Amino acid sequence: MIEMWDTLFKRMDPRIRAIWTGKTDVGHHLDLRMTLSVYRMMHENLAFVWKECYRVLCYGGLICINIGDATRSIGGNFRLFSNHSRTIEILEEIGFQTLPYIVWKKPTNKPNAFLGSGFLPTNAYVTLDLEHILIFRKGGPRKFAPRDKKRYASMFSKADRDVWFSQVWQIRGAPQASDVIGRRTASFPEEIPRRLIRMFSVKGDTVLDPFLGTGTTMKVAAELGRRCIGYEIDERLKPTILKRIGAFDQVHPYSDYRVVERLKAIR
Repeated sequence: MIEMWDTLFKRMDPRIRAIWTGKTDVGHHLDLRMTLSVYRMMHENLAFVWKECYRVLCYGGLICINIGDATRSIGGNFRLFSNHSRTIEILEEIGFQTLPYIVWKKPTNKPNAFLGSGFLPTNAYVTLDLEHILIFRKGGPRKFAPRDKKRYASMFSKADRDVWFSQVWQIRGAPQASDVIGRRTASFPEEIPRRLIRMFSVKGDTVLDPFLGTGTTMKVAAELGRRCIGYEIDERLKPTILKRIGAFDQVHPYSDYRVVERLKAIR
């Protein structure tokens, strides 16, 4: 329900296009029923991705979803769209087990930013200054052989554990570019996937990122000794992704020559 994504969802789903275009383009307002219908359809489209993630995960595998709620005025009606709670419902319906989630609180340069009526009650709104990192598991805990070498080689320190496994993370977002592509991809700092990959995988595991963006997760996974497969619907990002993961380097910093040759073939 962020305006930036309207065009994408209209392209993906003719039902959304019919409702959205039929009302907004002729000057009519969407009523609450229509708005919630579009919201539901958007999550139905994302559910195809979550179902595929469930299919490919190993037993005991984890999925981490960084998602923010949205606020928006449609037809003069301002409201919250609770994306994180709807996502939890959908993944549980698919078969995932919900685990305690993380709240990513973003320090801001505008701590006094707010929405509404200034200092006068009652029409001000709480500022959205956090996102959720939802964590789900497929089945029960993952099994390892006793003294598994890869597992012990992936061990983290007590200091890391004490910070990473607390529920509130305070990590500043990466700077955002001014162009459209930059705004939709540049606010995801490397520290987020770095922590999650170390917390929930071992060296040699394969990490899947179905929303690759500029390749942040793939870059970090390779640096941490994991394999990574990524998907990105926006083909304009392909050169950025290849550059980010070092595909243009003469000596690839993260993988062997077979990966370099594969990337050349793709390119």
